[in-house]
Amino acid sequence: MLGIGKRDTTLLIVVTALALLAPFLLNPFPEGSAMAQFNAGYPDLMQRFVIFGIFAIGFNILFGLTGYLSFGHAAFLGIGSYAAVWMFKLLGYNILPGMVLSVIVSALFALLIGYISLRRSGIYFSILTLAFAQMLFAIAYSDLIGRFVGTSITNGETGLQVYNSDPQYFHSVDKPNIPHLFGQEMQSTYTLDAGAWSFDFNFGYYFCALILIAMFYLAIRIFRSPFGLMLRAVKSNQQRMNYTGLNTKPYTLAAFVISGMYAGLAGGLMASMDPLAGAERMQWTASGEVVLMTILGGAGTLIGPVLGAGFIKYFENIFAKINDNVLHGWFAFLPDGLEDMMVTLVHPFVGKGWHLTLGLMFMLVVIFLPGGLVEGGQRIGKVFRRRDEKAGSVESDAAEQRKPAAE
Repeated sequence: MLGIGKRDTTLLIVVTALALLAPFLLNPFPEGSAMAQFNAGYPDLMQRFVIFGIFAIGFNILFGLTGYLSFGHAAFLGIGSYAAVWMFKLLGYNILPGMVLSVIVSALFALLIGYISLRRSGIYFSILTLAFAQMLFAIAYSDLIGRFVGTSITNGETGLQVYNSDPQYFHSVDKPNIPHLFGQEMQSTYTLDAGAWSFDFNFGYYFCALILIAMFYLAIRIFRSPFGLMLRAVKSNQQRMNYTGLNTKPYTLAAFVISGMYAGLAGGLMASMDPLAGAERMQWTASGEVVLMTILGGAGTLIGPVLGAGFIKYFENIFAKINDNVLHGWFAFLPDGLEDMMVTLVHPFVGKGWHLTLGLMFMLVVIFLPGGLVEGGQRIGKVFRRRDEKAGSVESDAAEQRKPAAE
């Protein structure tokens, strides 16, 4: 089906189902209940799930297949955002030109940075990508290029945004003054009330979700292609391949550029949801975040980066909102002294301390599940399969024992 194997088709169906049913899956608790604070079905967060999922899928093509660890991929995320906002300023709020330019400009920057950085491997490659990303961050934050050309390019620390004085040559009065797709506003939302539950269906989310599905399918084709097999060989033993006379640089450079294009697309989508581009999207912390997403989900696997992106963004947006008042509500059934003690114990791990919880979970995953969340799911699946096989063998043995008695 679609040129991919049965197992990959199953993975594609799972990702499609998760993406399309997210408004229901992420709102499991009724509105007004004590557990409703764990719901994550509001449009802004769901958009972050899929956009960073695209970002992580692209990063996994480089890191998961070739083993080259880039600490500067957030640079392409920021470049994509700046490119999209410039299209809004020059042409209009239709998101398609901005997304196309985001991918093209990110590819050009990735080609230049990759060509230089891939002259080294290992930690030296990682440091080079980090250095390039920090240089681009400094240029964007200070608007260095704008000072030379006499007009603002990145608008410095304030960030690039659309003003009424911008040309917007193809913007017509009958179109909305916010990002849209041929007139359909990206932030338009339909709310479905079903009893005590409330579900938001956001056009921008579903647009991003469809792109996620397409990018996941493209990643499958890359993983299963001869090109993907060559990248795996680079990760396995690049030196041995060089000894055979095979030049691996074009393959690794192509993987780097494709990965940068994924990041640029994610940046363009971020600007399409919120028409603002700032230098903070290019910081090294954003690059570290996508590394965490990929490793936590399972580097080198197809669905792992998507799971890792959703997991981290959920922690960042849900656990960070749990404050002392919420904790006191949780433990209100306890005696006062015990309630205060429990709040004191839990407080460092939620709210502003959510990074501590995430760090501990990441440490446990790296130690006990080197393959990430995907490996954890595989282990659970093996346990159930063993039980089924054991039950089947017991039944067959019992049937064999009954045969002589019946005869």
